[in-house]
Amino acid sequence: MPELIKVAETKDLPVGESIVVTCNGERVAVFNVEGTYYAISDTCPHAGGPLSEGYVSGTSVMCPGHGWTFDMCPKGDCNDGVIRYRVVVENGEIKPEAPCNRPRRHAIIP
Repeated sequence: MPELIKVAETKDLPVGESIVVTCNGERVAVFNVEGTYYAISDTCPHAGGPLSEGYVSGTSVMCPGHGWTFDMCPKGDCNDGVIRYRVVVENGEIKPEAPCNRPRRHAIIP
């Protein structure tokens, strides 16, 4: 079973807000989108912008630096340089799981 790491409590992350935590040595952005929690790498692979400060629409977050958009859902084989974590909520605790995918770290500059 993958390791779960408590990073916050649900009472500390209101709907529409995000926080940044360190999870296994990596900065991770945790979002509360209408009561569903998502966790992704906090650093945009394009220019290093903080995704935790990005504009959220549905399950997508737009980097505040250059406008690249990333889906926060941990699904499939994304190869965009952002790690998605499956999030488990137990007894009011937000716990990201080991990365669902660990993409190569590279940026494609248009």
